[in-house]
Amino acid sequence: MDPGEIVHLIAELKEEHRDLDAAILRLSEDPGVDQLSLRRLKKRKLKLKDWIAYLESQLIPDLDA
Repeated sequence: MDPGEIVHLIAELKEEHRDLDAAILRLSEDPGVDQLSLRRLKKRKLKLKDWIAYLESQLIPDLDA
């Protein structure tokens, strides 16, 4: 995957992460929310965060010490 594709994918994942964050905030304010669904959304958000961090690390050039 070339750096341009990685940058584009990171942007898409960050947008999805923000959308999930907003959805989680709205759902957490609802007293009748299904806790299992809320936990699944939070888990998905964490996976996105990890994937974004991984992809960002792929953009850092390897330095031979």
